[in-house]
Amino acid sequence: MFFAKSPALFKWLYPTLTWHESREEKYIYLSFDDGPIPIVTPFVLKTLKKFNVKATFFCIGDNVRKHPEIFEEICKDGHALGNHTFHHVNGWKTDDETYLDEFEKCQTLVHSTVFRPPYGRIKRSQISKLKKQYPDLKIVMWDVLSHDYHPGLSPKTCLNNVLNHAENGSIVVFHDSLKAQKRLEYALPRALDYWIKKGYQFKTW
Repeated sequence: MFFAKSPALFKWLYPTLTWHESREEKYIYLSFDDGPIPIVTPFVLKTLKKFNVKATFFCIGDNVRKHPEIFEEICKDGHALGNHTFHHVNGWKTDDETYLDEFEKCQTLVHSTVFRPPYGRIKRSQISKLKKQYPDLKIVMWDVLSHDYHPGLSPKTCLNNVLNHAENGSIVVFHDSLKAQKRLEYALPRALDYWIKKGYQFKTW
């Protein structure tokens, strides 16, 4: 089962994490995980520029190292940056010391005040240690997940996932990855066109 909308139970279990922003304002927090990479990230940047939208890119440190010129394009276009660890590690399967090292290695490249755990998986002990070491760090999850990375999902279903669930203050996740490319190329421009016509604006952290 794929949850396009984050279940309330998850938010209850991890109340210190950011699952959405203010419901009082007609804003969407658009985000992209797992880049930067060739072809897909440039497509995202071109599409965002076309619609004059800013987003937050939660970057994998190793991809920043491999593709610095694409990372620079993200920065030049005025988008926000987020830490997504250096090797996209699963917090549930990683000891705390290694997890913090992964965060810090990525942080030397992205210099961000926001962090998203890969797979959304992080232990309470890891949250505690990150918060202690970086008091101003915001750990950002999401309340709308496109599932664009899932090969069994049609591009149209991916689009419906975000259109049917996004609302004021929603944090929406797409992925600038090869797995997501087919669904992303279909869904992203259509979603942006729809939201803008509905009067939504876009914010970053």
